[in-house]
This record gives sequence, C-alpha cells and structure tokens, in this order.
Amino acid sequence: MATKSSNPGPSEVKLVTIGPEQAGQRIDNYLLTRLKGAPRSLIYRILRKGEVRVNKGRIKAPYRLKAGDEVRIPPVRLGEKTVTTPAERVLRQVESAILYEDKRILILNKPSGLAVHGGSGISYGVIEALRALRPDAPFLELVHRLDRDTSGCLVIAKKRSALRTLHELLRENRMDKYYLALLMGPWQGGAWRVEASLKKNVLASGERIVRVDETGKAAASLFRPLAVNATASLVEVKLETGRTHQIRVHAAHQGHPIAGDEKYGDPKFNKQLREAGLKRLFLHAHRLVFAFDDDGPHIDVSAPLDTHLQTLLAKLNLEFHE
Repeated sequence: MATKSSNPGPSEVKLVTIGPEQAGQRIDNYLLTRLKGAPRSLIYRILRKGEVRVNKGRIKAPYRLKAGDEVRIPPVRLGEKTVTTPAERVLRQVESAILYEDKRILILNKPSGLAVHGGSGISYGVIEALRALRPDAPFLELVHRLDRDTSGCLVIAKKRSALRTLHELLRENRMDKYYLALLMGPWQGGAWRVEASLKKNVLASGERIVRVDETGKAAASLFRPLAVNATASLVEVKLETGRTHQIRVHAAHQGHPIAGDEKYGDPKFNKQLREAGLKRLFLHAHRLVFAFDDDGPHIDVSAPLDTHLQTLLAKLNLEFHE
C-alpha cells in the first residue's frame, strides 16, 4: 500500500549534540533516521558536499559518532514522498519467522527473496516490515545483513547499546556464524579452510562483483562436508570474516560453486538443479552463537531449512539431520 504525504519546506540548520545512545552509529545511518523519508542519494550528497559537519569539520559516510559530538544538519527539502507499507502477506511472513527474542535483540529466519531493507528499487525489506509490525518500538536496527536470496538467521537490535555491543562482537570475530550450502560435485578431503583475499569490482555494465584478488581484503571460510554424492555436496560453512559474497566466491574458487548462484555459479549445474526443483540460491544462515559478555549465557539459535530445500535434498539422496 502506498500513501502520499507532503513534507514542509526546508527547515533551518540544526545543531544536535550526540548522546550515549547514538554513539557508535555511522553518520549516514544517523541522518537517515533524523531525515525521515530522505533518499540515500540525498544523504550521501550533503555529506560529500560538506553540508553536514561534525564538530565543525567535514566527515565521510563511514564516520562513527561519539558521545558529545556536535552535528550540523543542513536544511533539506524532501518534497512529496511516497511511503510504502509492506503487504499484509509479508508482515505475516516476517512475524512468523521470529526465532528468538529478548529485551535487547530479536533473531528471525529471513525468507529467501526478501531484502533486509528497502532501496535500489526495492520498496521495503525485513526492517521496514518489523517497524510496521511494531510502530511503538523505540528502536529497531539491523545488526548485519544477508543477501536478498540468502535465507536464515538475521539479528535485529532493539536497543542502541545492544547494536554497539553486537557490532563489536562482529569486528572481533566473537559471533560464530554457520551456513548451509549445496555445492556442485563431490567435495573431497573432509573439512577445509579456504583463505583467499576478496576484492569488490564494478563491471562495465555497472554490475557489482567480488573476485579473489591478493590485493583485496583478507577472508577465511571453514567448509565442512555433511553429505556428499557424485552430483552435489551439502556443506556447513563457518565464517571467520564477513566479506561481501564471501561464501559464494570461496566456494566457486574451490571449483564447487553454490547451487542456484546466477552470479558465480555453473550454468549447467544450475539448470540441472532447476529441473530437480530448485528455485533459489541454496545458501542458508542456519546457526548463530554468541554471548553479550564473557560471563553471560550463550545465545545459540538455529534456523531450520525451508520445506523446499529439504525436499530437494531428499530428491538428491543427500541425508542430513539438523
């Protein structure tokens, strides 16, 4: 459902002092929250032109705010905007996908095909659906992201303090993330650690792609076979770093691309699996393990494979018990 509303003309310059709850947030994300309805292109433009200042100095989008920072927010004209409410079907889908919730976080089993947030031609995603479901929630923010076609465990912070802590855990590799992937061909040799640096590239067509490149950022993935036959291998992958498309590129680099991967996969294998009933990328974030502090209890959450993927594994005679 889409409704139109008019925003008033440009406001005056605002000077805002950052408090403890905003500390640690990226300036671009902070501005998106402050300037409701502003497109990301506008946010990045006013940052690039130096219209946004922190402590009277120019900053870039990745800058993380500190308590006590004084932020200059320029007047902006948003004009008429269209607010899109997620379809009722999507709201029900997201609500039923919640696996775990406490006062600080919630973890849901993100469906394949649903983006984590709106943008780039996508009206809405998981976070917009959650905010629509819980309009009175004071704070709901993505802790990390999953590709649109990847399903599984996605963490949402309900407090700014929880978001800061979880980002610290991710930076320090203290959140264990496990994925299930169906790969082309028989995996050989048991568990294997793939260590290959990755670099983002933009093709002449404008498509973004990641390649193995020694000048890129360090990346490591631990592959462990769970079920193997001549056609395909079901593996568990533990991420040691969190680079864009990391598992997909590392799998292809080993000669075992992921089933259903249109960007890095094998066309012949993908066609074979489509004929067997696969309609999506077979990559699933199936388990998260972490603790908020050293003395606290571990949060250990698993997201079951959907029926579609379970049926495919049965057709391929790849026995697997979650």
